[in-house]
Amino acid sequence: MNMPWFKRRGPILELEQLQRRDQLVPPAALDLCPLDVQRMVVLDLETSGLDMRRDIVLSIGAVVIERGGIQLGDQYESTLLRRAQKVSESVLIHGIAPSELEAGEDPAEALLDLMEFIGDSPILAFHAGFDQRMLTRALKQTLGYKLRHPFIDIAEVAPMLCPDNRPRQNGLDDWCSHFGLQVLQRHHASADALATAELALILFSKARRQGVDSLEAMSQRLANWRKRQQAQFM
Repeated sequence: MNMPWFKRRGPILELEQLQRRDQLVPPAALDLCPLDVQRMVVLDLETSGLDMRRDIVLSIGAVVIERGGIQLGDQYESTLLRRAQKVSESVLIHGIAPSELEAGEDPAEALLDLMEFIGDSPILAFHAGFDQRMLTRALKQTLGYKLRHPFIDIAEVAPMLCPDNRPRQNGLDDWCSHFGLQVLQRHHASADALATAELALILFSKARRQGVDSLEAMSQRLANWRKRQQAQFM
């Protein structure tokens, strides 16, 4: 029987959870691995709101891109245990019932499972800054773990690669509609992760035709693109 492990600071975890946390593999650095070989994890979080300092993660969806395709048999999905969660406007949008949150998975177990699923792979997300900050805070508060994985923002990749052929708005729905992708369910973590992965594959095909064939090259080009975007408003 595992006994709780008490620390003066940080979350209270059981010994087995501490061991799992300490065995998590560090992220691999972005390199020149070709896009059609690279393993990537596409992540989406549903949260109680948009305040990155106060709101919390309610559900997580993730899917793997590897060998140039979406590995439908390699997905992660979890609704976290959140007792007495208020039914906010955000909760109504993503449709997670209070009963689902009451029956959710222990947050420490869910986040350990997620990080084991991610492994050392880079993470893709749409509006990745939000997901990165929310996940970083959740991991720190729940596990005492510091997230170091590199994130690639598909919401930046899309307009960078399609400057002259893009929708008026820069939302996930807008880009999916632009490329004729069918999204069966929105504001659901797993469905949004899958839609983001499908969009990413289209964009990676465009990237290769533009001479960008690795996430390292993508990251470098994004950095230059951001500088040009900032210069336009100076």
